Amino acid sequence: MDVVLLFPGQGSQKPSMGKDLYDTFPAARAVFDEADRVLGFPLSTLCFEGPTEQLTLTQNAQPALLVHGAAIWSVLRDKLGAAVRAAAGHSLGELTAYHAAGSLSLADAVRLVRRRGELMYESGVQRPGTMAAILGEPSESIEAICAKATAEVALVSPANYNCPGQVVISGEEAGVERAMTLAKAAGAKRAIKLNVSGAFHSALMEPALDGLTHALNKASFGDPAFPVFANVNARPVTAAVDARELLRRQLTSPVRWTEEVAALSKAFPNATYVEAGPGAVLVGLVRKIAPAVRTMTCGTAAEVTQLLELAA
Repeated sequence: MDVVLLFPGQGSQKPSMGKDLYDTFPAARAVFDEADRVLGFPLSTLCFEGPTEQLTLTQNAQPALLVHGAAIWSVLRDKLGAAVRAAAGHSLGELTAYHAAGSLSLADAVRLVRRRGELMYESGVQRPGTMAAILGEPSESIEAICAKATAEVALVSPANYNCPGQVVISGEEAGVERAMTLAKAAGAKRAIKLNVSGAFHSALMEPALDGLTHALNKASFGDPAFPVFANVNARPVTAAVDARELLRRQLTSPVRWTEEVAALSKAFPNATYVEAGPGAVLVGLVRKIAPAVRTMTCGTAAEVTQLLELAA
């Protein structure tokens, strides 16, 4: 069985995430315990018990999701490692993919992601902004709508090309609101403001670039054992030097998830696409982008056990 690993991004976190993994698998327990030691606070308790408002904070949600994905992979690695053909992750999830590919140790990955979340939160305070999901197919392109809203009111740009009919925009609040109005006037089904602490994947994240560059340079990167497809250009990454640069650029660039999944499904049409994380957000998007490929969710102890049995 060929496998493509998928790791979710911010928004998939929820209290109780990982508790059954921790209780069931010693390898997963070791991952959560090491993350607690590295960070110097009980991230595991936050994952298992919440409260939701604390877990949702960018600087907490990002390491929580990485550690959850790493815990799942620690259990799957021995039986499934040789079957993995590639990996990808949505925004933060791309760093989890590099950990799974052996590019980053758990300690380096946890420290890097915690710092990334802190920097993104601080940028949101320094340059306030917001994000919105545009659903449906407006008669005018999202790029043209954002350009018009930027020229008329304030900065806004595409942030996540999630799947056909679902694009997230990001920027200054007035610009985002104007783009929402323009999108609905152009035939979009819905335009929904997101509950976020900043304008992620936009130019408003530029204050975080120096800090992220320093954190990326401080982390010890190795070449990935299997290709990791990048959000920035939807292409496979096989060298550590490229991973660092693309992760830096990712901060202010749109996530090209639609292109990424299309490229993966073309390269690995017969693989099983496994979402290693809480929920099924990425599996849902994959089904809309490449409906012919096989998908599985793998976020609970029961789902991990099921996948191990399939791989036996």
